[in-house]
Amino acid sequence: MGRLTGGDPSLLRRINSAVVLHALRAAEAPTLTDLVNVTGLSRPTVEGVVEGLMDTGLVVEAAVDENAARRQGRPARRFRFRVEAGHLLGIEIGPHRIAALLADLGGRVRGSAHVEVSETASADERLDQVRVAVADLLKRSGVARASLRAVGVASPGIVEADGTIRLGTALPQWTGLPLGERLRRSFRCPVLVENDANAAAVAEHWKGAAVGSDDMVFVLAGLSPGAGSLIGGRLHRGFGGAAGEIGALHLLGREATPEEVLSTTGEPLHPLDEAQVARVFTLAGQGDAGARAAVERYLRRLVHDVAALVLALDPELVVVGGWAAGPAGVLEPLRRELARYCLRPPRVEQSLLGEAAVATGALRLALDHVEEQLFAVEGTVTARRRSGV
Repeated sequence: MGRLTGGDPSLLRRINSAVVLHALRAAEAPTLTDLVNVTGLSRPTVEGVVEGLMDTGLVVEAAVDENAARRQGRPARRFRFRVEAGHLLGIEIGPHRIAALLADLGGRVRGSAHVEVSETASADERLDQVRVAVADLLKRSGVARASLRAVGVASPGIVEADGTIRLGTALPQWTGLPLGERLRRSFRCPVLVENDANAAAVAEHWKGAAVGSDDMVFVLAGLSPGAGSLIGGRLHRGFGGAAGEIGALHLLGREATPEEVLSTTGEPLHPLDEAQVARVFTLAGQGDAGARAAVERYLRRLVHDVAALVLALDPELVVVGGWAAGPAGVLEPLRRELARYCLRPPRVEQSLLGEAAVATGALRLALDHVEEQLFAVEGTVTARRRSGV
């Protein structure tokens, strides 16, 4: 599409279309009169827009209640937004598994899939498993790949705007991987790549513990904790996409490595994987002195890392997720220590989405993209105000 100016008729059509479509999505089978009242547009304009949206397949005339028609005569035409007119994917690429969620254009999940993957798998092997999971999900759901409107992908690491992993130490061969470019070869739609903690923050704000909290931090508690944050309801990535990488703070102070922090013997924990660490937490729960000391060191490190972020951002809420959120019992220590370190301690809550948080956030990012690009609700309404329409 070419450059649009304030007086361009095509801009006016886009604005009117976005306003009507937004009203259709928010209502249940409105009539033309309903749409005129809600949008403030003239009836001929609304009629023209609705006909155009029907031509694109985004809007259809709603079914008529035959009983009501017999009682009341010919009813007014009603219309609905076709959530089935396209589909979205949210994909999590993690150390041990690939998870995918399929949703309609209303964001309602229609299917899910996950496959286990070795933590030592190469980048090519891991991407092959992504394709396997997606192909299986689409086949079981009866959805054509051409129906996909956008795909959101969440992965560990620092993610650049084009989807390249600038730094990713959690997965083999991940640093420098052009993840967005590689995945776009598999889909005929936009592919958006985001850091996993950032995606989880978006998910909790959408339908988790942070609903209604626009200033929040999500902490992905794991071997190397990460965090995602929303400021004023918007995801804060930072200048280079590295905002929230609290797991790197120990490098700045030349403090103990995670292998040393979680050691129960005085020797670095090896291999440093989730199975080994889970064993440390289990031993701590059974009263093992060395394991309890290791867990206390881990919690103290986590509290310091989170406190640094809280002091910088002053969030209303901190949501804790990740595998360590449960076995480590991190909530009470975080609440207690943040009260000591922070001028205004935030609320601290556990994730309501659990292991689904990352894939759900990836799905929400795909939905955001569709709403912005296809429906253009926010952007075009702003343009409408500016142009005085």
